[in-house]
Amino acid sequence: MSKDYYNILGVDKNANQDEIKKAFRKKAHKYHPDKASGDEAKFKEVNEAYQVLGNSQKKSQYDKFGSTFEQAQAGGGFSGFDGFRDFSGFANGFSNGGGGVKMDFEDLGEMFGGIGDIFGFSSGAKNKRRQRGNDIQVALTIDFEEAVFGVEKEISLRKHVICDHCNGNLAEPGTKIETCKTCNGTGRVTKIQRTILGNMQVQAVCETCGGEGKIYERKCKKCHGRGIVMDGAKIKIKIPAGIDNGETIRISGHGEVGERGAAAGDLYIEVHVRSDKKFKRDGYDIKSSVFISFIQAALGDKIDVETIAGDVKLKIPAGTQSSTIFKLRGKGINRLRGGGRGDHFVEVKVRIPDSLSRKQKQLLKELNL
Repeated sequence: MSKDYYNILGVDKNANQDEIKKAFRKKAHKYHPDKASGDEAKFKEVNEAYQVLGNSQKKSQYDKFGSTFEQAQAGGGFSGFDGFRDFSGFANGFSNGGGGVKMDFEDLGEMFGGIGDIFGFSSGAKNKRRQRGNDIQVALTIDFEEAVFGVEKEISLRKHVICDHCNGNLAEPGTKIETCKTCNGTGRVTKIQRTILGNMQVQAVCETCGGEGKIYERKCKKCHGRGIVMDGAKIKIKIPAGIDNGETIRISGHGEVGERGAAAGDLYIEVHVRSDKKFKRDGYDIKSSVFISFIQAALGDKIDVETIAGDVKLKIPAGTQSSTIFKLRGKGINRLRGGGRGDHFVEVKVRIPDSLSRKQKQLLKELNL
């Protein structure tokens, strides 16, 4: 039965990618197995929905075929017999005097699309391919200074990992694993199939071993023959210097492990940077402000300005007006791609005294003359 991925994520069918991503994060946060409100089954279901709807191409196929779109896509879809108007000539090209043509199910499945089942040579072998593990997306919050200089973090998450009971070989430790005698360990068998093209020698998945090529005396009791289990994992992450709020780091092969030895997915880490009280970031530039006295502004001075690289002497020219901005070249943030650093912009604010003595007021009046 087709799954309603839109309903699982709680979004409308016209939702854009940002809305889908936002809904996924909310649901994943709610059902994460590590939380009190966690639900592992729903967490997996939400992740499955996002893997489809979060990919524009897969979403388009899903809208057309439903949650079985991958099978439909593998077969190329089925929209009637328009492509077979001149089928007789094509069939003759594969004729071998009734002796049969040697052909792989998978090749036929790709050549004839989704109609393979009608003719008896479905591309079922394709579905037996070992599928890569799911990707994982997590959020990580770091401090402003950590984003500027880079940092190494260790994150904890729950994901599918190789079963530590059978080490991924699917069998209960101490039990026998034998080569399948039906297919001689290949996982495929050859048979003669009668089709409208004539008799064909085709290959199919071995029904005895299910395409594994092995027979297990007893499957692993912990993973039930999948080779993977859900467990906690700790991963050390290097955050590069200069990363900005909202940017994503991809770590290849650190997603969920695929079943039966299939390659692992990738881990995507979306970085969130806490704001800083002293500095504001604008790309690779930094902005800050500093107060000076009325006398410093009028007569000029040299002051210490705090930057991410330490204190820097800034010359204040005589007659500097409040809100004047000075640029400290190269005192900003390291650029992630390409060399160099941004700049630091300092806004100077003149502090006006709010209480003056009678003598001070008189002196100011005299200066104004």
